Amino acid sequence: MTRAPHRADEVGSLLRPQKLKEARAAHAEGKLDAAGLKAVEDACITDAVAHQERVGLQAVTDGEFRRSWWHFDFLGGLEGVDVVEHDQGIQFSGIQTKAQTLAINARVDFSDHYMLEHFRFLKSVATVTPKMTIPSPSVLHFRGGRKAISRDVYPNLDAFYADAAAAYGKAIRAFYDAGCRYLQMDDTVWAYLCSEKEMQAARERGDDPENLQQIYADMINEALKSRPDDMTITTHVCRGNFRSSWISEGGYEPVAETLLSKIDYDGYFLEYDSDRAGGFEPLRFLPKGDKRVVLGLITSKSGDLESRDAVLSRIEEAQNYAPLDQFCLSPQCGFASTEEGNILTEEQQWKKLEFVVDIAKEVWGEI
Repeated sequence: MTRAPHRADEVGSLLRPQKLKEARAAHAEGKLDAAGLKAVEDACITDAVAHQERVGLQAVTDGEFRRSWWHFDFLGGLEGVDVVEHDQGIQFSGIQTKAQTLAINARVDFSDHYMLEHFRFLKSVATVTPKMTIPSPSVLHFRGGRKAISRDVYPNLDAFYADAAAAYGKAIRAFYDAGCRYLQMDDTVWAYLCSEKEMQAARERGDDPENLQQIYADMINEALKSRPDDMTITTHVCRGNFRSSWISEGGYEPVAETLLSKIDYDGYFLEYDSDRAGGFEPLRFLPKGDKRVVLGLITSKSGDLESRDAVLSRIEEAQNYAPLDQFCLSPQCGFASTEEGNILTEEQQWKKLEFVVDIAKEVWGEI
């Protein structure tokens, strides 16, 4: 087995099976109790883990089957953070999410988070490496910015950044103590910082995006100090993923040096499935050594299977900027960053993951 991130890897979320969607709907309507919902979730996760292992993946997730959102479910479980109703949803290209957002009304901290139990169940049914996915601490700030953070609690944002870093440091240790050796911190913010449209939106709500790269790098690195030597922590940089739509556009050039060479992640899942991601040139900032970039060349936004030759050609092109040994392959994002899921079938999803494994075997001789 190769080390994480693996030559053939995945971002995390999977399409929710129909029986899980029905169970969640029944629970929301009061027709199914919490124990009944958990039983369905457990069964669906067990099946999904087995399917990932049959495909050949060396790291498996729970598909994020117990969540509504890729980020709010975890963030809302932190002390001091609430998920609240909002006047509008998150605006994607041509579509909006449910109208919810974050509110920070007390000091941010991490204690006995309910997702620790989610990981323990995943570990109990996996025979390969169980991978946990959570949002990055930068998302906690950028999603709502200064407006979402109580001025009574945090008159100075430096204290907020310090508390968030400390909370995430505790989270890393807690997941490690639960048996997690492969943790991924998903992050839309670095892609937003490459988008002038999103930078302007931040300015309009009273934030100064020009200083955020260093602030986020310091916050993440402070949290990563808690990582034990035998724990791998990666990040996935996402341009938005809701019902096959997206938010931000723009290549990685504005953030690549900070992201790749100044933050202590072990690996980076980078989207490269469309022109929105720009070229491979920013990969020149990847330091030579053990860090890996997972090339997201297989789109999760449609069921059409990519051309094998086109994917191989793109991998070869990326080698102009970093060595092949520092690359891996994955879909560009999860298949269901929210419970609604992207517009493709489960069969197409599994074929995409099989394709990733097959290409990895061909290119690297290992998965």
